[in-house]
Amino acid sequence: MTASNVLNARKVAENLSQEALYDVIRAPLITEKATLLSERNQVVFKVAPAATKLQIKAAVEKLFNVKVTGVNTLVQKGKTKRVKGRPGRRSDIKKAYISLAEGQSIDLTAKLG
Repeated sequence: MTASNVLNARKVAENLSQEALYDVIRAPLITEKATLLSERNQVVFKVAPAATKLQIKAAVEKLFNVKVTGVNTLVQKGKTKRVKGRPGRRSDIKKAYISLAEGQSIDLTAKLG
C-alpha cells in the first residue's frame, strides 16, 4: 500500500458511526485459547467478513477506550455437517486477534449478567 492509501484508509476507519462500530465487531469469542491469550494482553472477537484491520482497530479503540498495538485476522471455514440426515454447512467466521498496549485490558465478563 502506498502512503496515501494508508492515510485514506485511516480516515475512513476513524469516521465510522457508532452503529458501524457494532457492525464491524460482532461478538467476543470466549474459548479456552482466548482465555489463555488474555494473559498476554490479547482479545479475540468475531468480526464482519468484509472488515479491514484498520476498521477493526478503530472500532475496538473507540468502543473500549484502549490502545491497540496490533490486529491479526483469519477466516475459519465452515464445516460440512449433517442436519436431520441431510448435508448442511456452517457459515464461515472471520476472527480478529487484538493485541493491546501494555497495562491495558478489556473485561468482557463485566457486561454479562
